[in-house]
Amino acid sequence: MSLLNRKVDYALVILCYLHHKEQGECAREIAERFGLSRPFVANILKDLCQLDYVVSHRGVKGGYVLRPHTKERTLANLIDALDESVQLAECNAVPAEGCCELLESCPIREPIAEVHRRLRAVLEEVKLADLFQRSRLNVPIDLGLSRCAVSANAVDPTVN
Repeated sequence: MSLLNRKVDYALVILCYLHHKEQGECAREIAERFGLSRPFVANILKDLCQLDYVVSHRGVKGGYVLRPHTKERTLANLIDALDESVQLAECNAVPAEGCCELLESCPIREPIAEVHRRLRAVLEEVKLADLFQRSRLNVPIDLGLSRCAVSANAVDPTVN
């Protein structure tokens, strides 16, 4: 079981990459860089635009750029924006009615709810900038190639 769904996981990868590419990048280049489906990356970027995490620019030099305030948002903000609120157990959701036959008599409901509150507090403390600073992409990748003109076979010498 993953706490982060695939969409949130890849959104973090994309946001981190854009954090290190201050001039921005196009969806095709991001998809090629990480070996992801271009339509999937485009859909995530569309959602991130609508949620005000990135801004898009059209045209030949178009692409996506990270909004400055994105770095100050938390991991909890991103998860909530892209996924239904993460719950450790169904009974942590509001309303919890109908989630389980043991709802009213469950001996671990409150202890699990406390663990959920603690996890949520940690997620709310983790700023995206902290994740991006600690990433393996700690320097911008610049191969001297024109934007979005990298072939699918290009090798990035900065990646181990």
